[in-house]
Amino acid sequence: MTLSGKDQVDISQHILNNIPPEAEVTRIEYEGPALAVYTKKPEVLVEQSHIIAEIVKMIRKRIVVRSDPSIRAKERETERLIKKIVSEEAEITNINFDPSLGEVIIEAKKPGVVIGKNGEVLQEIIKQTHWRPRILRSPPIPSKIIAHMRHFLYSESKERERILRSIGERIFRPTVYETGDVRLTALGGFQQVGRSSILVQTRESNVLLDCGINPGSTSSLKAFPRLDTPQFDIDALDAVVISHAHLDHCGFLPFLFKYGYDGPVYCSAPTSSLMTLLQLDYLDVANKQGFMAPYSQKDVRDTVMHTIPLRYGSVTDIAPDIRLTLHNSGHILGASLVHLHIGEGLHNLVYTGDYKFGKSMLLEPAVAMFPRVETIITESTYGAPGDIMPTRADSEQKITTIINDTLDRQGKVLIPVPAVGRAQEIMLIIDDYMRRGLLKEAPVFVEGMISEATAIHTAYPEYLAKNVRNSILYEGINPFQSDYFTIVEHPSAREEIVDGDQCIILATSGMLEGGPVIDYFKRLAGDKRNTIIFVSYQIDGTMGSRVQKGISDVPIINSNGKMEVMNVEMQVESVSGFSGHSDRRQLVSYLQRMRPKPERVIVLHGEKSKSLSIANLFKRKYNVDALVPEVLETIKLR
Repeated sequence: MTLSGKDQVDISQHILNNIPPEAEVTRIEYEGPALAVYTKKPEVLVEQSHIIAEIVKMIRKRIVVRSDPSIRAKERETERLIKKIVSEEAEITNINFDPSLGEVIIEAKKPGVVIGKNGEVLQEIIKQTHWRPRILRSPPIPSKIIAHMRHFLYSESKERERILRSIGERIFRPTVYETGDVRLTALGGFQQVGRSSILVQTRESNVLLDCGINPGSTSSLKAFPRLDTPQFDIDALDAVVISHAHLDHCGFLPFLFKYGYDGPVYCSAPTSSLMTLLQLDYLDVANKQGFMAPYSQKDVRDTVMHTIPLRYGSVTDIAPDIRLTLHNSGHILGASLVHLHIGEGLHNLVYTGDYKFGKSMLLEPAVAMFPRVETIITESTYGAPGDIMPTRADSEQKITTIINDTLDRQGKVLIPVPAVGRAQEIMLIIDDYMRRGLLKEAPVFVEGMISEATAIHTAYPEYLAKNVRNSILYEGINPFQSDYFTIVEHPSAREEIVDGDQCIILATSGMLEGGPVIDYFKRLAGDKRNTIIFVSYQIDGTMGSRVQKGISDVPIINSNGKMEVMNVEMQVESVSGFSGHSDRRQLVSYLQRMRPKPERVIVLHGEKSKSLSIANLFKRKYNVDALVPEVLETIKLR
């Protein structure tokens, strides 16, 4: 056995004592937060699944059954056998392998056929190939990022095995200290929006919640989390948990690997794909704009190697005294509320990240029910008394009216959108309203990372709102592939679009801080018939914020690399109701409906005045301890 330490030996011995000898267990190893049982006859444990379930219940650790590498069929032979075992009706589109986990990943248009009645087909695949099948539905739109990530993990499978073993050894290490105090240190994102990062410490463990950047700051002291504080020790860090893929929550993460972090990153599967996309784009923008990024592509690849995707609701050991559970936050695809269970009931912490306590076309609302909660750390982006958003119906009506008015005067509509979340929400609205005849039909041009981000959305339909999920999975209708949409494949097409008839343009980035939207903005800004519509939050300091506030003379870099002042004549509109954040009413409603009721509320991710305002309201209305710490402040939670 490869486990070490008395407790671990006891666990491995317990597993061996309860597994039938005919399964032929060869070794038991750590596999990140789980224990992997390697056997020469995995079909024995698959057919008698109750055996593993009973062991898990007893030891309270996750167990996965893996075939011993020595008995696995060769990859080409496995492909041949799978195609022979599985009916053509399944329409298999791709077969990939993950040797580090002994898994064969089968993508099919009809995954149910691959599984078979009562899992009979899966069991036959295991029996004949000794690979563990993981069945995925073929995405309607292939994602390059997901394909590249799988290829990279495949090519580095040995290193991935080392990483998982190392992570497991750290998680299941014998504890040194008794369960005791819990501390929280604000490293970024407090009394501000941007560079979200929180260090949670116990006597035994150190966990980092988010590691973002502030895209509106040019000062490194204010752009990145304060990892220079004495409380932060990269060598003592047990885990990083990423709430979602926006750069103000994950944009600084690869920096940790650049400076020696060798531990796990936990997030949802969609977040893993999306944050890789956005981190690589951040590097691309840095290169184009001539500023030095704090990390390289190698560091992003290292991040991928160390990332362990988790399903919503799955309870996972991430340190000797901390268990993690992710829940839907309703903000963007894969965005998570982070629940930490510390000690055996010592303290329970919920970190909301960014969340939406209201249904949208794209996502279901944030989860509000938890087993236990003593402290909640909540965002306050729209926490001021005046931060009351219009209803979703009113927002849809407003943007429809603005677009129709612009098209009627032969103008063009430019909508700067973040590639992830807001772009897909607006696409769903445009498609729905045009199909119903409530929005004037016009070409909709989509450019930037939106296409790749949308492909990632279609790869994870189970994370989308029920109507969209059912449309993709069961009705065969993908609203993101509507005939109204035209993907702009090359910048050379922009001139024809701008010189052509009235149209709608969706382009990144959402804050006018780079991306193809800048070129469209320069070309369209001087015509009063055109309209720019802001549908996302504009962080102070960004060009989007300045334009939104009505500055008519905007400094911009021209094609020769020189600064020039551009006069903004186009109409400037903002529609706030599409935000992926909760407004003040929803923030209050969430805390009211949250079960159980927390004893303490810590407020972050908002301008100072907004955070203080909503904290005071929480204190008065719910009689809870409400705090608004400053960056570098440490709070004792227990």
